[in-house]
Amino acid sequence: MIALLLLAQTAPAVAGPPSPEEKRWEACVELAIEDPVRGIAEAERWKLAGGNFLAHQCRGLAYTRQQRWRSAGEAFDAAAREAEVARDARASNYWAQAGNAWIAAGEAARARAALNAALATGTLTGLELGEAHLDRARALVATGDLAGARADLDKALVHAAADPMAWLLSANLARRMGDIPLARQHIAQALERAGDDASVQLEAGNIAAVARDEAGAKAAWTRAAELAPDSAIGRSARAALEQFAGAD
Repeated sequence: MIALLLLAQTAPAVAGPPSPEEKRWEACVELAIEDPVRGIAEAERWKLAGGNFLAHQCRGLAYTRQQRWRSAGEAFDAAAREAEVARDARASNYWAQAGNAWIAAGEAARARAALNAALATGTLTGLELGEAHLDRARALVATGDLAGARADLDKALVHAAADPMAWLLSANLARRMGDIPLARQHIAQALERAGDDASVQLEAGNIAAVARDEAGAKAAWTRAAELAPDSAIGRSARAALEQFAGAD
């Protein structure tokens, strides 16, 4: 989801024929995606030559392709701050991108701050708004604010209902908070949208187990292990299934 969200929020919100600056941004982003090392170099040359927040954002995208999440977060932060000074509406998208990168970097507090800034602008709409609430919920869970995360997930489910991750995280949080009926409802929505995702099947098994649905837990964990046999998810599913060994 991280790369998809970051790359989905890159287009400058400018009508009419592209300016020379926008053309350079397009070329920089294409380079950042295809050859991140050269993309970073181009973004830095552009910035030294007077490039604005678009140069920072291009650099952030290149770092994202390299999975250098901390560097990406710093680049998107810089883009957002410069866009705010310029009173450019794209600042909200850059703050959201920064928050996404900080989550990937394991910096939940910085992610929360960036996403607070993104949502405070009031300019995000539709899927972008839903994904920002979803990411802030992830950051809030990481900092232990489960009630705050619940409120953000409820909003994410309104604006990003097509994203199975929103339903999965909502189901997981409901289970952790002891609301098993809600967990079962929301994992059913996640399964409907992404039944071939091992993480969805793993959580379906976890919820079934808490609900004392042994058959459902077995089936979901078995499917998770089949879908991702060599991953941490697959290993977790197989470990969960061991409790049933010799029970038949």
